[in-house]
Amino acid sequence: MKGSKRLLLAAAVAFGVFLGGMFTARRMGQPYFITAETLPPNTQPEPADTAADGRLDLNAATLEELVQLPGIGQVLAQRILDYRNLYGPLRTVDELSEVEGIGEKRLEELRDYVTVK
Repeated sequence: MKGSKRLLLAAAVAFGVFLGGMFTARRMGQPYFITAETLPPNTQPEPADTAADGRLDLNAATLEELVQLPGIGQVLAQRILDYRNLYGPLRTVDELSEVEGIGEKRLEELRDYVTVK
């Protein structure tokens, strides 16, 4: 019984912290989640650089550029941007497999078209 009470207390505290953050963001007029659309105009990402061999830099690519990759639609492109916003720049192309919806097969299809700088 003690373990379940501790778990319930921990869940209540976590939920309270979450609500406090949401309330604070709302009072400050800040968005709950940061996306490219909610950034101020002067911090919009620059168009992606391409490597000398023409591959797209995943760390600078915009949504519009990502959807032009084979097998990448709007939803998957947004997941890549969200992953990048949450965890920072990708260190390797292989890290792209951490994005939900990108498995081994899709990663292999993309490898010739993308790079990270």
